[in-house]
Amino acid sequence: MKKLRVGITGIAIESSTFSPHRSTVDDFRILRGAELLGRYDFLDAEWARDVEWVPLFDARSLPGGAVTEEAYAELSGEILSRLRAAGDLDGLFFDIHGAMSVAGRTDVEGALAQEIRAILGPDVLLSASMDLHGNVTRELASALDLITCYRKAPHTDAWETRERAARNLVARLRSGGRPKKAWVQVPVLLPGEKTSTRLEPAKSVYSAVDDVESLDGVLDAAIWVGYAWADEPRCQAAVVVSGDHEDVVLAQARRLAQSYWDARGDFVFVAPTGSLQECLTHAVSSAERPFFISDSGDNPTAGGAGDTSWSLDVLLRMPSVVDSELTTLYAAIVDPEAVAAAVAAGVGATVSVAVGGKIDSGPHGPVWLTGRVEAIDADDPVAGTAVVFAVGGLRMIVTARRKPYHLESDFHALGLDPRRADVVIVKIGYLEPELYDMAAGWLLALTPGGVDQDLLRLGHHGIERPMFPFDADMPAPALTPELL
Repeated sequence: MKKLRVGITGIAIESSTFSPHRSTVDDFRILRGAELLGRYDFLDAEWARDVEWVPLFDARSLPGGAVTEEAYAELSGEILSRLRAAGDLDGLFFDIHGAMSVAGRTDVEGALAQEIRAILGPDVLLSASMDLHGNVTRELASALDLITCYRKAPHTDAWETRERAARNLVARLRSGGRPKKAWVQVPVLLPGEKTSTRLEPAKSVYSAVDDVESLDGVLDAAIWVGYAWADEPRCQAAVVVSGDHEDVVLAQARRLAQSYWDARGDFVFVAPTGSLQECLTHAVSSAERPFFISDSGDNPTAGGAGDTSWSLDVLLRMPSVVDSELTTLYAAIVDPEAVAAAVAAGVGATVSVAVGGKIDSGPHGPVWLTGRVEAIDADDPVAGTAVVFAVGGLRMIVTARRKPYHLESDFHALGLDPRRADVVIVKIGYLEPELYDMAAGWLLALTPGGVDQDLLRLGHHGIERPMFPFDADMPAPALTPELL
């Protein structure tokens, strides 16, 4: 049996065009060669062993603002140059997010896929793995032979999805069959926090994807929610069903698209919501401990700048938080200047610093605080240096670089124990698994920022209209899949 040569490449970031943050090359972790191959444990699986995997280039970043044109030119340029130099390939595994925005461009992943296709030629199979919060245009889907995305939010199946994309690619290279693809967009744009597969209707809508995949004549099925915090025509839900039976994939693509459209008005936030003040008042008076609050408008894992200071100002003005025997943790806000001041003063010192509001000053400018430096971690692999400022009962984490706080160990590294805290406020949307399991109570605060959950107040003008929920009374769309 011929040994297949399959390349691996990718570029991934989720980019909010409503955030003033700009993502540069320094924001990306870049892998080449053996390091890139080492990222994918499934390459040791039996189905992958008779393949020569050719590592090209991989760049991925924490979500943030739009990528600069200079950074994109450098990163995509290396993908294309390495692809040209790779020699003959049978296939290419394209590991992307699907919501990368580049300043001044639209549908950048579609354009990159088209450039890759031009280099590969028509006979090399190209398979993409994506986040379900990505966007799928006709241009992107047409350039690819196979395309799939996560089926869980939170994304507990991310690596399962990547393996499926690579395994299907190898299987199709062995069988010699290019599948048919039925593609259709659905004019609905919802935040991820309203489409968690932990609860209905997303739970049932996405469980149907597995049912469709199991049908004779179907290879794969996928539903994309789309990315709500970029203002581009491509930003909307989409469905792709692939397989060998044309009638089946077209019918099932329509079925999935219709189910998503029919459920559009039933999607609800993954937790009860309120203003930050309302959430804090409830949390402080509750007997549930620890009580978590999602500071959702500046969530760095959705594209927020990470330094929006509006919520910090609210916290410092609430006597029930600072003038209290309760322990309240706040994670986190990025401000390298404030971190440097804390490090210079040392643990135990009291310093006055202006924190946050220097990248995203729209909701609020820098907030002045006088606090005790309680902890310093100078070796955080993501944050660079992280510090804890204490003001009364409030413990706030400030970082030199943007960092999400999703794991219990993130807090322990700074001597904080979220399980023993009364209230834990995290810049996040839906709680990631460790926090979700830890939380005795949970509210989602609808706070301002580059990933504001209230889409209607963000000011979209570049999306296609009509679009739900922007046009709540829009007529029903045709939802007719195209065979690509």
